[in-house]
Amino acid sequence: MAQDLRGALVGFCNPLLDISAVVDDKLLSEYGLKANDAIMADEKHLPLFQTLIDKYDAKFLPGGSAQNTLRGAQLLLPEGSAVFFGAVGKDENAKRLKGAADEAKLRTNYMVHPEKPTGTCALLITGHNRSMVANLSAAEKYDFSHVNAPENWKDIETARFYYITGFFFAVSPDTIEAVAKHAHENNKTFTMNLSAPFVAEFFTAQVEKALPYINILFGNETEAEALSKALKLDTSDIKQIAKRVADKPRAGSRPRLVIFTQGASSTVVASSDSDEVRVYGVKPVPHEEIGDTNGAGDAFVAGFLAEYMQNKPIDTCVEAGHWLGGQVVRQIGPNYPEGELKFVPSGTFTPAVERV
Repeated sequence: MAQDLRGALVGFCNPLLDISAVVDDKLLSEYGLKANDAIMADEKHLPLFQTLIDKYDAKFLPGGSAQNTLRGAQLLLPEGSAVFFGAVGKDENAKRLKGAADEAKLRTNYMVHPEKPTGTCALLITGHNRSMVANLSAAEKYDFSHVNAPENWKDIETARFYYITGFFFAVSPDTIEAVAKHAHENNKTFTMNLSAPFVAEFFTAQVEKALPYINILFGNETEAEALSKALKLDTSDIKQIAKRVADKPRAGSRPRLVIFTQGASSTVVASSDSDEVRVYGVKPVPHEEIGDTNGAGDAFVAGFLAEYMQNKPIDTCVEAGHWLGGQVVRQIGPNYPEGELKFVPSGTFTPAVERV
């Protein structure tokens, strides 16, 4: 009998319209940006968005990290499995975002701000690197009162899996706390993503407060290193960081998984209930087939969660994440291939196992 996954996955993040363009290093230098980074826009970055539109071949793409992830997960899951929460403006860009979600059969539960415009994210592509600058606008106005309304909280009660990005610490920590505690009190699965190095650096207290409730923590190697510094773990070894974070105190008895991707290198998985750390190799995408790497991390989480929600082994979940990430890097921007997406496990995907 097929598992009923209707409304099983709820995600929260900042829904943003991506303004993507291939640029040169000079533009990065002009705005003080790194080639592979994610930051929040401040006053000096605001002209950048119009510069991309006026002077570069900019493309408008549906974005927002968790919305990208839930679109991908929903493409692999039965219709109606996922619901996304976030705040948008009352404008055309909000319609564009909803249209992209509708195409993936992803249900959105937006809080609509009457004055602020829908948020945007500048994606500056140099080679296979991408620098992201987010202007949250309406997205940063999301308020806990929206999800706490009875007609919306029922989505939380229905769900059994929750995914929230670290970006949301800057927007609605009250929402993170409420959803995390609901998951813990009802033996459900609460997952988060570190999202960017600045999250661990500037929201350390909030991360530490949420960590006991996190059953699965995702991140990449630079985010892992930032977390290690923030938590004073005194190591830059990704495997050691994963294991030490997995072993941090938990609110309940359920084990914690920590999963750190490292691009085309490998993915590290540590669990609080094992002294072993698993290291999974990544099948490289041929150089000539790469569009850009934007959205690969979001797609990894999508593939992983889609399998995890169906009680598949961790090896299979990681393989699905690698597969879907590989599909997305062949596109331009955080887009999924057209047509039906179907993951087929190889049956031979296994990690190297190390004790740390």
